[in-house]
Amino acid sequence: MRPEIAVLDIQGQYRVYTEFHRAHGAEKTIILINGSLATTASFAQTVRSLHPQFNVVLYDQPYAGKSKPHNRQERLLTKETEAHILLELIEHFQADHVMSFSWGGACTLLALAHQPRLVKKAIVSSFSPVINEPMRDYLERGCQYLAACDRYQVGNLVNDTIGKHLPSLFKRFNYRHVSSLDSHEYAQMLFHINQVLQHDLERALKGAANINIPVMFINGDRDEYTTAEDARQFGKHVGQSHFSVINGAGHFLDMEHKTASEALRNVMLGFLKPTTREPRQRNHYVQGHHALAI
Repeated sequence: MRPEIAVLDIQGQYRVYTEFHRAHGAEKTIILINGSLATTASFAQTVRSLHPQFNVVLYDQPYAGKSKPHNRQERLLTKETEAHILLELIEHFQADHVMSFSWGGACTLLALAHQPRLVKKAIVSSFSPVINEPMRDYLERGCQYLAACDRYQVGNLVNDTIGKHLPSLFKRFNYRHVSSLDSHEYAQMLFHINQVLQHDLERALKGAANINIPVMFINGDRDEYTTAEDARQFGKHVGQSHFSVINGAGHFLDMEHKTASEALRNVMLGFLKPTTREPRQRNHYVQGHHALAI
């Protein structure tokens, strides 16, 4: 079934392209939040994993994807602005859950710190509160290539680092997408990277203490950029932290191979639709199913 498509007005300032994948009989709705430079297309596999158990909402930031033609791109967006856009979408779609990928985790945590009344659970995947050495190298080289608008280098950088475990077909799609973005999208990504390098995610972590719902943090054990070990530091800040490791997976959890995708699906549904009463302890560790390397 085709998704219901709408371009929503957000506080008279932004126009946001949305896709609503309605599932007849589903009781809950989940919103998926893209990583940097990504669009709704990157969540194709995740939608298949969550639908029809849930209604699934996808959207593009005002500067990206199918939202891009509807906005003037007159100013760069902060993560706080992205968080407020997410809060508006939560209200509009009456969303019960949210799930973010990679840098989408920053605006998601900022939004959750506002304690939106409707959201009951959240999943934050491939995100970490630590800028480790591999990530710092990736971000600093990214700054250099983005500032120069060097499309060849930007495309190769993504595939050689966080995308290193993707199948060759996905790498080709990834390169084609990243290397063909508009200059304002590069400027937006550069702005976000500089924010991250200057603040080391301190603001997101400080606000995370206000989050009052269960949050599942999912990372791949082969991801050296946002490691499962570093992600566990969220447990010091988010009161109801849960953790899962997808064995054999890198940064792009459900895009790398089928076994990792199935493991991620099991973890997501196990967290969002538990069949038994949930444990009360502060940090609950969930080990993902074993996945074969590519």
